[in-house]
Amino acid sequence: MGKNGLKVFAPASVANIAVGYDILGFAVNDIGDEVIVREGSEPGLKIRSIHNYPSLPKDIRKNTAGFAALKLLESLGMENEAIEIDLIKNMGIGTGLGSSAASAVAGVFAVNEFIGRPYKKRELLRFATLGEQIADGSFHADNVAPSLLGGIVLIRDNATLDVVKLPAPLGLKCVLIYPLVEILTEEARALLSKSITLEQHIQQSGNLAAFVAALYKSDFELLSRSLNDCIIEPQRSKLIPHFDEVKSLAMENEALGYSISGAGPSMFALCSNSHIAENVAESIRRFYQDKKIECNYYISDINLDGAVRY
Repeated sequence: MGKNGLKVFAPASVANIAVGYDILGFAVNDIGDEVIVREGSEPGLKIRSIHNYPSLPKDIRKNTAGFAALKLLESLGMENEAIEIDLIKNMGIGTGLGSSAASAVAGVFAVNEFIGRPYKKRELLRFATLGEQIADGSFHADNVAPSLLGGIVLIRDNATLDVVKLPAPLGLKCVLIYPLVEILTEEARALLSKSITLEQHIQQSGNLAAFVAALYKSDFELLSRSLNDCIIEPQRSKLIPHFDEVKSLAMENEALGYSISGAGPSMFALCSNSHIAENVAESIRRFYQDKKIECNYYISDINLDGAVRY
């Protein structure tokens, strides 16, 4: 076990990608959470500090980073090892960018590194998903898997965490748009209908299958035709100010597709190059500015690395 301590980073992520509710996600660059881990002064895993969001619980069993790391240690019979962590929250809660997932991934990845890497990276997925589950009550890896593994990830089955990394076509850019309103995942889940029509199922299945095919073929035209959510987006978009108008702006500026990131309020556009991405971002920024709504935006490649040690 390390003595000097170490620091890791776990990136933010976009879940669902329009056509894959709870089964698709991708990681982005630079935005995310960090964890510093070191030898503790007393037995057991402890959270020493939480930066930027000190109101979050330091109780190991109520904190996504702490709980994920605890599950790892318990699996090895090491729950009494003296370890302490500092959680650095660099992203807001309730943004729709996988904040709780990034914390869970950073916590378990850091502790695994600190104790000598007993588990391979992919083997940490269950612990991280258990950690994220305490934030919204649902066991799903559409944020956790890309944050941990990087890239675009398909979750074939959440219960068994059967995941597949999909190719990220060269040149694909993501624009993240975050109007500064809060939507909690649990609340966004609660408004969803429990049933869909056969027609919706057929349409969404076709879009999902074509989206995956487009990634393998690097076919941006097919990808654009596929990014059409006929199930979740129509129900959740009413929670986001002026969603339909900003989506129209994005598409007028040649975005491949535009939809809600996770539970929102963040939204994302996929674009075929950086010039288009910049035009999309600027047009939406100006729109929200005119509406007197504060809004952050960010342009990123697909993050292929996931969680990393500094």
